[in-house]
Amino acid sequence: MKVKPERNRELKHASWIGIIGNSLLAVVKIVIGFISGSLAVIGDGIDSLSDVFTYFITLFTTRLIGKPPDSKYPYGYRKAETISTKVLSFIIFFAGAQLLISTASRLISGEEREMPSIIAIYVTILSIIGKVILATWQFKIGKRTDSSMIIANAKNMRNDILISASVLVGLFFTFILKMPVLDVITAMLVSIWIIKVAFNIFQESNLELMDGMQDTEMYFKVFKEVDKIKKAHNPHRIRIRKLADVYLIAMDIEVDGGYTVAEAHNIAKDVENMIKQNIPNVYDVMIHIEPYGNIESDEVYGISKDNIK
Repeated sequence: MKVKPERNRELKHASWIGIIGNSLLAVVKIVIGFISGSLAVIGDGIDSLSDVFTYFITLFTTRLIGKPPDSKYPYGYRKAETISTKVLSFIIFFAGAQLLISTASRLISGEEREMPSIIAIYVTILSIIGKVILATWQFKIGKRTDSSMIIANAKNMRNDILISASVLVGLFFTFILKMPVLDVITAMLVSIWIIKVAFNIFQESNLELMDGMQDTEMYFKVFKEVDKIKKAHNPHRIRIRKLADVYLIAMDIEVDGGYTVAEAHNIAKDVENMIKQNIPNVYDVMIHIEPYGNIESDEVYGISKDNIK
């Protein structure tokens, strides 16, 4: 299975933009953090360095999924994108957990914050603007290429925006409203939200790894296309597998038992062509032919009109 060259180029482009953009932000924040004496800004810069690492993961994965199928992986390497998404969900989870633990310890210890110099505040605002631009662009690329990996990275950057914003909100609560406890509570709420995002990404990648389908409308679309072929009956045992941005469909149909093998083959070919023409991103359709009215009680896998929910 060959990866579309334009999709692969977009994924590589998104990865390199993420690497360059986060590297620049990391350098600026770490340097300004040392100049201003703000450990928070230095920590934010180190966090941006970790984002550079996540984009190297996506870059490596993009090159891997471009490899053609072989005897070891006859379906190709596209599932590597889903595995990479799962790795990113763990990275996001640990970032949220680390923030939750640090804020909880601050709440228990009653540690007071020191007011950083004004330049540290400026660089935090600059970081938010930079991350907003990067995250928005990454979401756009991720949705256009149907890449769960790029979307996961965009969500990770969106989390960074919230973390930086919580720093500014915390300064407002601490030094303007004189209510430092609200600073800690805000950071804890952000950390819980980040953990929730990580869990959702983890669950979505589970669905694809287990060959599940988020969009069950796909089955109804398949039924509709099969019904257009008058000599094909009772589509059942439909299994749809998603590999990155394409679908593999396996199914059984029934035909008149009096047809020759060649005639039955032509009907199956008509069904395959109809599905590929009218359902986007279908790479392959494998059809098993059965005589009309055939009943096999041991058929337990797949979807039919009788058991779809």
